[in-house]
Amino acid sequence: MSQLEGYSDFKHFLITSPSEYVAHVEINRPSKLNAFMPDMWIELGGIFAKLSHDPEVRAVILSAAGDRAFTAGLDVQAVEQGGLLGNKGEQEDASRRATKNRRQILEFQECISQIEKCEKPVICVMHGVSIGLAIDIASSADIRICSKDAKFAVKEVDIGMAADVGTLSRLPKIVSSFSWVKDVCLTARGFGADEALAVGFVSQVLETKVKAIETASKLASFISSKSPVAVQGTKELLNHARDNTVADSLRYTSVWNQAMLQSNDFKAALLSGLKKTKPRFEKL
Repeated sequence: MSQLEGYSDFKHFLITSPSEYVAHVEINRPSKLNAFMPDMWIELGGIFAKLSHDPEVRAVILSAAGDRAFTAGLDVQAVEQGGLLGNKGEQEDASRRATKNRRQILEFQECISQIEKCEKPVICVMHGVSIGLAIDIASSADIRICSKDAKFAVKEVDIGMAADVGTLSRLPKIVSSFSWVKDVCLTARGFGADEALAVGFVSQVLETKVKAIETASKLASFISSKSPVAVQGTKELLNHARDNTVADSLRYTSVWNQAMLQSNDFKAALLSGLKKTKPRFEKL
């Protein structure tokens, strides 16, 4: 595993390349259970915006350092010190305070949404404590895998707020039961890996974090061997289909493929199937 060139300046994340065209992003604050401070979510957004257009990357793994947690959510103390929980002792016009809050929330949402907006497929690997912001982050990924020790919770109701960074918007479109979504979001109760698998929040549960990372690495490498034109197009079209009608999605697909079917990748993939050879695709 080598350092991914051009990504050494990020303070709170380790970014490596375990195999050709695969990037591995690790949240790196294990001493604090990988809890997020404001500068961390800004960094996260910047990393995924950069990976999105990096021709050396075709698939991304997102995990976290340490054995105890993927992330325990927000570092409340750091957020409070940063003034995001309101003024102390200062009177401020309500509308001006509300405007600041809205801008901060939108900035936070945009940083997390960069995972979903990344043109490359993102595989999220969770382990241990995975609560609050962990669900927002994972819900933005394309594929979710966890280890057997993962402990999940949509925790925001327990801290006196409605989740506002993506869980309430994305989770109902991911799992099979809207009743279950309301159950875990309204109660803030915990749930484990088996329950997450049963409702479709994750697609695989592995015995340990190491095995989960190995599984994600093999999957990312396999995806990276495919045509980047086809893979990135498939992610775009699936995300569009999720948020639009069937008719609109079919129309969008026809417009997309009227251009993308002219790619050399289409011909190379067809010929390799006939010749039983492994195709190589140009960088995108």
